[in-house]
Amino acid sequence: MASVVFYFEVHQPWRLKRYSVFDSHPFYFDDEKNKEIMLKVADKCYRPATRLLFDLVRKHKGNFRLSYSITGTLLDQMERWCPDVIGLFVELARSGCCEFIGETYFHSLSFLYERDEFRRQVDMHSQRIRSLFGTTPTVFRNTELIYANELGMFLSGMRDDAGEQRWHGCITEGVDRILGYRSPNYVYAPPGRPRGRAGRPFGLLLKNYRLSDDIAFRFSNRGWADWPLSAEKFARWVNQINGDGFLCNLFMDYETFGEHQWADTGIFHFLDALPGAVFDVAPGENHFNTPSEALRRFDPVGDFDAPNYISWADSERDLSAWRDNAMQHNALDEFYKLGREVHQRHRESLSAGDAERDAASHLVNDWRKLSTSDHFYYMCTKYWSDGDVHKYFSPYDSPYDAYINFMNVLDNLRTRVGAAATAP
Repeated sequence: MASVVFYFEVHQPWRLKRYSVFDSHPFYFDDEKNKEIMLKVADKCYRPATRLLFDLVRKHKGNFRLSYSITGTLLDQMERWCPDVIGLFVELARSGCCEFIGETYFHSLSFLYERDEFRRQVDMHSQRIRSLFGTTPTVFRNTELIYANELGMFLSGMRDDAGEQRWHGCITEGVDRILGYRSPNYVYAPPGRPRGRAGRPFGLLLKNYRLSDDIAFRFSNRGWADWPLSAEKFARWVNQINGDGFLCNLFMDYETFGEHQWADTGIFHFLDALPGAVFDVAPGENHFNTPSEALRRFDPVGDFDAPNYISWADSERDLSAWRDNAMQHNALDEFYKLGREVHQRHRESLSAGDAERDAASHLVNDWRKLSTSDHFYYMCTKYWSDGDVHKYFSPYDSPYDAYINFMNVLDNLRTRVGAAATAP
């Protein structure tokens, strides 16, 4: 038996305008560029992929199941420029075969720097998912699958408004240096085996990065020994986990379909055929689960001991994509230092007039849009095997341009915070 857990990250940041030391306006975000990219990706990926997946749910009579984590930044842009795409996700939600995963609203690194802000962003995200899709997330994924033991313990202790345990478990990367000889195709647990929602063990679902990356990165690579990749071939690989696990966790960016792997590569034909191929390769044995179903169905088989932070980024699978060099460290330190002042101004404004409260709310919202991890990813200078990936995602000519632009914006935000503090 192979139980496939299909999970997609769906995210777009608020990209910044080019902002120099001579600029003084408070309009930091490039709405024209953000709209252009959103409409392009909606046409290439979000509409066709979501319609196809909904068709597959109906075709397979609910036996095909999937999950998404959709960031608040993406939902805000969709609501503004292509609300019909949200409607497609609503249809999937109503099918009962789609689970929405919790995360930070702004796709931030807040757990590493400010736990109160982390809680606020997690609450904001859960509320938005509930308001749009009528369901409350019970499985969590941190930004870019960033995880360590302390996050697992923190999440297992979080409670909802009724005082009940909030999370069944967490999604993260199946890192070889932690797993050793073991397979990522089981449920694991943090050391100490904390309890999660409904008294169940708090579980960890680990990405099978080899099979996931065959789709996400290697699918169109004509130099790859297994090109072309058919659904039938991939289904045989999935089926081969039998005897060395019972879960095949396929985690990837949603933009894999149509944006990173263009339609003319055959990626949509592959996706259309995949569920049927998985069912056919072992009739009556293989199936699809959502993350919460997998965590309820299977108990942890061992500890996944991650004393140091891991992620799904780059070959190192650590935090070096966001805080490896002096620019990144400086930007993050200054950013979260300013965040404490922003929140202080916001608290003070609650007893003031409407104008002061509105101004403080704008400060908080701008600061939170800047918290998105992409802004720090653009500053990465490590060009090893992953250099092309960094250049592909960055709107800047160099990491140094990204740092300078971000810090110019941050300086202006700091000026606005100081003005708010001295206002009568």
